[in-house]
Amino acid sequence: MSIVLDLDHSTAVRPAAPGRPSLIGMSKPQLAQTLAGIGIADKESRMRASQLWNWLYVNGVTDFDRMSNIAKPVRQLLADEFILDRPEIVSEQISSDGTRKWLFRFRDPANPRLPPVEVETVYIPEADRGTLCVSSQVGCTLTCTFCHTGTQKLVRNLTPGEILGQMLMARERLGDFPGGSRPADGGLVPGGDSRAITNVVMMGMGEPLYNYENVKQALLIASAGDGMSLSKRRITLSTSGVVPFIGPTGREIDVMLAISLHAVNDDLRDVLVPINKKYPLAELLEACRNYPGLSNARRITFEYVMLDGINDSDADARELVRLLAGIPAKINLIPFNPWPGTNYGCSPSSRIERFADIVNKAGYASPVRTPRGRDIFAACGQLKSESERLSKKDRDALTG
Repeated sequence: MSIVLDLDHSTAVRPAAPGRPSLIGMSKPQLAQTLAGIGIADKESRMRASQLWNWLYVNGVTDFDRMSNIAKPVRQLLADEFILDRPEIVSEQISSDGTRKWLFRFRDPANPRLPPVEVETVYIPEADRGTLCVSSQVGCTLTCTFCHTGTQKLVRNLTPGEILGQMLMARERLGDFPGGSRPADGGLVPGGDSRAITNVVMMGMGEPLYNYENVKQALLIASAGDGMSLSKRRITLSTSGVVPFIGPTGREIDVMLAISLHAVNDDLRDVLVPINKKYPLAELLEACRNYPGLSNARRITFEYVMLDGINDSDADARELVRLLAGIPAKINLIPFNPWPGTNYGCSPSSRIERFADIVNKAGYASPVRTPRGRDIFAACGQLKSESERLSKKDRDALTG
């Protein structure tokens, strides 16, 4: 059975104060420039930016008064001018398998009249890692027919601060900052690592490469060695195939790449992943072959959802192997996770095992992903927030 936590909203909710910008999501040079803009001298602003960076991303502090190495008058100035915004937790659910899902609500501090937006973020504990699945957009434009998120219209892109806010709030809830306490519900802390969150995957709501600049800034901050210090080899960006941004992702962000493939011919992929009409398989796979730094130690993960009678035949498995020839790759076979209203079914386990056997014998690792969090709709392809209920006028205001 799943658990819905009764949150103490006096501490979990931090509504943004109108008119004051948040410092979360700024690069260190942007922080220094912003501090200079409120009258702090250039040399001091660079020093204060480094101090703030440490307090925000290493210590997870949300109160300027706790920044003990910053003089009190400067702390007061910062509190008067800025906020350290985190999302509001609307709900927090824990699956029977320990997976945790949050519904986060964001408000725009610069435009308090705009309606809030919501996204879902998922934490998956395993024996050797703890993976946080992060959203990049509110809703999605891609309309992949097997994906629940694809039935929700795009509301807007998330800012770097909102992308990082999901990571920071998750770390807070998991006791992942210095002095934090671990949750008492069990199953949340992977063994062998002092961190609860060891891996981040951009596989939540939205297409990350349609929000490239914001995602880039957020991931560069998350991977900075003097900040959150997540290894770039433990950050994976998943795309449905926005070909023009695949190369820049490798050159400029330098994270691991995952491709939502799901079909081995253009006719079927046009239906399952409609972006294929714009960037067909030949173009997509060529971009993968040219991914910067690609090697056996830095393989691309190809995600393949198993749909009963649609893409799961022996012939499909053999064609998949042929398509990926020469690309250092791992193939994640994902049992389809059902959601209300879907017309698809999950391939039987015997069919998935046969498909995996063909791929394995061809020399590709093809683990079958164990469905996690199905009972709280936290599994792959099941995320969907309530922001779709916004009126068209409100959605236009957010995207305009």
